[in-house]
Order: sequence, then C-alpha cells, then structure tokens
Amino acid sequence: MKKVVLILAVVAMIMMVGCAAVTPLAATSNPVGTKVGEASASYLFGFFPMSSTSDAGIQKAAQNGGITRISTVDVKEKNMFFLRTVTTIVTGE
Repeated sequence: MKKVVLILAVVAMIMMVGCAAVTPLAATSNPVGTKVGEASASYLFGFFPMSSTSDAGIQKAAQNGGITRISTVDVKEKNMFFLRTVTTIVTGE
C-alpha cells in the first residue's frame, strides 16, 4: 500500500512540474508603445490543438491589443507535462 501511495505522489509531482520561457522574436524601428496585445493557443502533447479556433499569431495579438504599429514581438511557451501553451505578446501603438 505504501508503494502505491508513493508512486501516485511521484506521478502527481511530475505532472505538476513545468517550465516557461519568454523569447524575443522580433523588433522594429517603431518606438515602444503603451499598448500590449496577447494571443494564446494550447496544444495537447505539443502537436494537437486544444481548440480549432485558437490563434497565437502576431496579427491576432496585435488585433487583441488594438495595435496598428508593432514595436516588439515576444513568444512565451509554457510546458506542463502533456500540455503546451504558446502566447504571442505584441507591443506598440
């Protein structure tokens, strides 16, 4: 019984372990603005989209933030065992 509980505890801890990283993707000569837009998409096992309407593109992030002149683009990836979330962050005016 103790082995089963120990194994379940280890599996639960592994499933909660994750990592996140923010990577700069692009920058323009436009001045850094005050607006920020984000767009996210989640993938099961890193490949299969969780939603058919998910869009983590630069255009969608700019649209969500009301940005017409993009200054910088960053991509944040968060990995949790079998779920991967990608968020595109756009700044500008």
